[in-house]
Amino acid sequence: MQRFTNPGRRMLALGRLPAGRMNKTEAAYADHLELRRRAGEVAWYKFEAITLRLADHATSYKPDFFVMLADGTLEVHEVKGHWTDDARVKIKVAASIYPFRFLAIKRVRGGAWLAEGFD
Repeated sequence: MQRFTNPGRRMLALGRLPAGRMNKTEAAYADHLELRRRAGEVAWYKFEAITLRLADHATSYKPDFFVMLADGTLEVHEVKGHWTDDARVKIKVAASIYPFRFLAIKRVRGGAWLAEGFD
């Protein structure tokens, strides 16, 4: 009998990458942020830089990008191709707790980026 094992490698949910690795959409958005940094609009950004606690020891949220604009404004950018109910609830809860600007980022036709704000 043939065994299908993968020694030394973690099993991940379908479509999930290991922590700290960007998918193609996130990588494209990082390129976009870098262009904005070079243009002077963004002072700093980092992928998966912070983890926000949403409830006592139970629920946390690790946004895709933590961004500081040139004027010092701190933003949380969540890049999605498709929104699940769980992801939308987490960003709404985080926006109600933390003093950052929260944006859902989606790529649209022609390569432009669409941002939806959460207050």
